[in-house]
Amino acid sequence: MNVPFVDLRAQHDEVRSEIDAAFRDIMDRSSFIGGPYVTNFEAHFAAYCQTEHAVAVADGTSALRLALMAVGIKAGDEVITVPNTFIATTEAITLIDAHPVFVDIDPATANIDPQRVEALLVERYLHTADGKVINRETGRPLTAIIPVHLYGLPAEMGPLLKLAETYGLRVIEDACQAHGASYYVNGEWRRAGSVGDAAAFSFYPGKNLGGLGEGGAVVTNNAEVAGKIRLLRDHGQSERYIHISPDGCNARLDTLQCAALDIKLKRLDDWNDCRRMAANWYREGLAGNEHIGLPIEPSDRKHVYHLFVVRLPNREHIRQELSARGVGVGLHYPVPLHLQKAYCNMDWVKGDFPEAEASASSVLSLPMFPHITAEQVGYVCTALKDLVRQ
Repeated sequence: MNVPFVDLRAQHDEVRSEIDAAFRDIMDRSSFIGGPYVTNFEAHFAAYCQTEHAVAVADGTSALRLALMAVGIKAGDEVITVPNTFIATTEAITLIDAHPVFVDIDPATANIDPQRVEALLVERYLHTADGKVINRETGRPLTAIIPVHLYGLPAEMGPLLKLAETYGLRVIEDACQAHGASYYVNGEWRRAGSVGDAAAFSFYPGKNLGGLGEGGAVVTNNAEVAGKIRLLRDHGQSERYIHISPDGCNARLDTLQCAALDIKLKRLDDWNDCRRMAANWYREGLAGNEHIGLPIEPSDRKHVYHLFVVRLPNREHIRQELSARGVGVGLHYPVPLHLQKAYCNMDWVKGDFPEAEASASSVLSLPMFPHITAEQVGYVCTALKDLVRQ
């Protein structure tokens, strides 16, 4: 049996007729930038995320960068995040000439560890009388935290929000893998992306809500932040040929993508439920093997399993053997960011973030998509258990 890592064809077969009709309408109108398909998707996605505003942008990296700019992060500022994420998280920081500051992860969830964040704030930063937070070593101001909702599991937001309030920090949620995930914060269940100052989503095709190409969005409850992002994504224009900001760019999301995303959004909860069912099949099929580390789901969070990631001994051998048996697998992410050549000038070395490094060397992503079958999951489980026993 061959089990693909992801099956986009099956997903698009389900919505093909609706997308075809929407695309025909757009072509008949010959209106490919802006318009009702964009504004409708933005309104629907904001409502889905339990936020007041959503602004569609070109991709997830643009969403992160524009969110940082819109909440007031400036060149020279420091921003706390984690090293076990896709480089887009830190690219967004460095693209505005700010500085990433890494904190190690909670080994149980692979997400940012609020206790380590608090320890970092106490050890490295000075909280001044005028409300600023200054790095004692670099003299740079700390202005924000980017928690990454990794693999579809939200970070522990309650303690992070309290720390942000205490220290006057902005919170930008990297929700690029967490469409529809939720957490219990301040006595209620909230959707991922709804409790920070802003949140960034990616609509890369393989995401839980994926487009037919690149795409992204920023959601926020702050009208001023949303307005700034709308300005920045369109060359800094307040109206055609009237440019208010010199920091604008072309980061619009086109009409065709928004039409497809709006159609898929109606099915997102059902597709997430299918992912959760597949995750349960994996748990049942892999239970009882002490050498296979399964993902956890804390009681105060709802995982949407963008990825089903296990931790394994001898990961490389198992990855190769699974591929030989027709099982598509992925590595997310085998080299943590502090050890990437791109950041070799920042003086990080191996051993600085041991939990992130341990995760990077042992994780393996198993096939996961809404249309995966119990038979396919069973085949993967049998193959994996057989390889772990060898």
